[in-house]
Amino acid sequence: MKGTLWLAWRQQRALVLGGGLLLALCAAWVVFQRPDAVAFVDEHHLAGCKGWDGGDEEGCDGEAFARLFDGGAGGLGALAALSVALPVLIGVFWGAPLLGRELENGTIKLALTQGVSVRRWFATRFALATVCAVTGSAVLAALVAWWWQPTANMLSGFYWHDGYIFNATGPAAVACAFFGLAAGTAAGLLMRRTLAAMGVTLAAVGGTRLLLNTFRSDWIAPTTRVTPGMTPKQPVGSAWSTGDFGYLDAAGREYPISRYCQTSGEDLRRCMAENGFVARYHKVHPVGDFWAFQWIETALFLGAAAALVAVTCLVLRRRLV
Repeated sequence: MKGTLWLAWRQQRALVLGGGLLLALCAAWVVFQRPDAVAFVDEHHLAGCKGWDGGDEEGCDGEAFARLFDGGAGGLGALAALSVALPVLIGVFWGAPLLGRELENGTIKLALTQGVSVRRWFATRFALATVCAVTGSAVLAALVAWWWQPTANMLSGFYWHDGYIFNATGPAAVACAFFGLAAGTAAGLLMRRTLAAMGVTLAAVGGTRLLLNTFRSDWIAPTTRVTPGMTPKQPVGSAWSTGDFGYLDAAGREYPISRYCQTSGEDLRRCMAENGFVARYHKVHPVGDFWAFQWIETALFLGAAAALVAVTCLVLRRRLV
């Protein structure tokens, strides 16, 4: 190892080694805790208690669920929270100082007097940070998914569409980490003050994640489940309900329940007959939509990150060359 790579390693090794140690500790924790959750699920016959139907599901021990998620599997939430926060942490504590500290302290001038082009100097530093950030986020996302799998979409637990799981697993979590690094790096270059760049990065990455969470259900059209007449509706199960449900007439027109027939039993039958309703509908996103949502957000994060890296390269070249 020599030249710009040696310099990049020397300046970032504390972050690399610290992150590696944290991942090792997380892996050891998951390996230690996961078997207990699996054994508990098997012992209390909870494997079939997945999905939600709006009430106390028959044959499912509510007390056992409380013990499961307050005990061993409860730590899953803490690990998932770390994975969700990782892109912000990477952007604030790795991306923002990557160029911001060099510019603020003036040490970039010394580096560029050693016969190294600004393009090569930046590429080496950013490449090392990218490899470590992407690898670390991928490992952490895989640990969360592996721990979650035995209790996936289980009553009283975490469902695939919960922020703790969706934002902590899958390719979108990894792409978000890269976006966080790119956002922090661009902020450091443009602000030229590390502390200010950290604040901007925190707002940018956190705001972007919040924006995506708010509009996620709009990315793809939901599936409409139709129940003829008053036949018992299909349980919500592990699907993500949009909250849009109501009645259909013979022509297939939709009538939201917020305005019609908010009753049950014989009153509901009478109300449906009076209004000419022949069926009920409920719009949901089934479990299979998980990957569609994941790849859409992955593309958005990667596109934003690519744009930020391009801007960073352009500004670096114009200001320093």
